[in-house]
Amino acid sequence: MVTLVIEHLDALWTVAGPAPRAGARQSDFTFIPDGAVACDGPTIIATGTTADVRAAIASRPGRPAPRVIDGRGHSLVPGFVDGHTHVVFAGDRRDELRQRLGGASYADIAAAGGGILSTVRATRAASETELANRTRARLAEMLAAGTTTAEAKSGYGLDTETELRMLRVTAALGKSQPVELAATFMGAHEVPPEYRGRQADYVRLVIDEMIPAAAPLSEWCDVFCDRGFFTPDESIAILEAGKAAGMKPRIHADELAASGGPAVAARVGARSADHLVQITSDGIADLARAGTVATLLPIAAFYLKLGRFAPARALIAAGVPVAVATDVNPGGGFSPSMPFAMALGCFGSGLTFEEALAAATINGAYSLDRHDRIGSLEPGKQFDAVLIDGPAVNLLRANASPIAAVFKKGTLVHARQ
Repeated sequence: MVTLVIEHLDALWTVAGPAPRAGARQSDFTFIPDGAVACDGPTIIATGTTADVRAAIASRPGRPAPRVIDGRGHSLVPGFVDGHTHVVFAGDRRDELRQRLGGASYADIAAAGGGILSTVRATRAASETELANRTRARLAEMLAAGTTTAEAKSGYGLDTETELRMLRVTAALGKSQPVELAATFMGAHEVPPEYRGRQADYVRLVIDEMIPAAAPLSEWCDVFCDRGFFTPDESIAILEAGKAAGMKPRIHADELAASGGPAVAARVGARSADHLVQITSDGIADLARAGTVATLLPIAAFYLKLGRFAPARALIAAGVPVAVATDVNPGGGFSPSMPFAMALGCFGSGLTFEEALAAATINGAYSLDRHDRIGSLEPGKQFDAVLIDGPAVNLLRANASPIAAVFKKGTLVHARQ
């Protein structure tokens, strides 16, 4: 049966697999002019030129008649996959932005009681309902910017009770709003105040108590392996414990300093290593050898005023698949927009438009192990897509949103008013 047809698109960007796209393949694709896509419910059944798609579906029953959308003047790309967010939290740290603009560093703000621990205090005090309501509003903003799938981390509880509350909120929201969510346990985000001076004891708490409790609610396990946070040895112990409990590993690596995170990622088989602002040539070689995705978070580098962006050109030259994500969070990920992440990835890290589009779609899907059904517009896959006014490169415009509509599982879930 045919339920939806979008035809006569100026440009259809399928960003076809196989996934991940790495090296020269990250940009080795183009669009189909006068493109079309046809769906049966949530599933794509045909893509190609309008003539080809019409021919492919001509023999299929069409009762009731499918919805037909005229795509003239528009481009269609896969729905964006945001593979790194801290979208579940309470509290407000926008005052830190003003402090940063006044010259305060990340460390200065943390020493004054701000940073991650400020959000921990607010999140611990928030009810499950309050957390859900706040997060639902952020997810609606992400959806309007074209995100159809997102990762969502815990990590603002740093105690078992609050970490589980955050994961329950993620599970509930995954069923009650359109953005598909991938849950990540990140009890190793920071050491809470009650464990200051006893970091080894906190690592044991994460491994012995939090991981067994969180595993039924989490697909992934993450750790902040960086200067002033968790060491490589601690990170390996935590991620290996997560694997033993059934969670797949991913890692925050080399954001603030070259701290050995890529080597940890290679050793534990992490699907994604994220941030990588300070990655070295040895770290790049570690990721290339392991086949780990480099998930770049240029919005965080921009708002944290780190003074540099992750070296996308060196990563691509080494054959490392590159993804981009927003890092939505209360302290540095102030934008929910994957198009903004793409723009900063292009103009900060040196990606081409095609590389950025692959990074925001099929490689993001691979980083979340969902590439078999999302991240590209191919027959048999789920129809998650973004309809754009004019050429797809309009996504890089900062002064207006070109997104006309967003589809999830074959259903229109957002349309510009």
